[in-house]
Amino acid sequence: MKTVKQLLDTKQARIISVSENTSVLDALKVMTDKNISAVLVMKGAELSGIFTERDYARKIILQGKSSKDTLISEAMTPHPISIRLNDSIDKCMELMTEKHIRHLPVVDNDEVKGMVSIGDVVKFIIADQKQTISHLESYING
Repeated sequence: MKTVKQLLDTKQARIISVSENTSVLDALKVMTDKNISAVLVMKGAELSGIFTERDYARKIILQGKSSKDTLISEAMTPHPISIRLNDSIDKCMELMTEKHIRHLPVVDNDEVKGMVSIGDVVKFIIADQKQTISHLESYING
């Protein structure tokens, strides 16, 4: 059973976050600069929320709010669903599918360790399957 820790080890996890008093516009700039579609929102060292492109569309654009004048704390999803390092990749897929989410913060012992996206999970599974196929081919060809 492959774990979230193994996935994070392969992607050299880095934590990209903004504080609760960051403007939505500045958070979007961070997301653009880092080429990501979600950013963690922190209150000190504590995870307080997640802000995604979906949040932007639904809570800012559709409500006619200003990205420049709105704080990220008003637009984020508070208390996001998270996973732990020892959780399985299967659990990630189940949560993402059931909850219709594309990003899962990784929190262990109240410490943020990173974030896993649906793209990360798919890439990890494909790489694992390729490795399994390669081992089976070597075994068969003997």
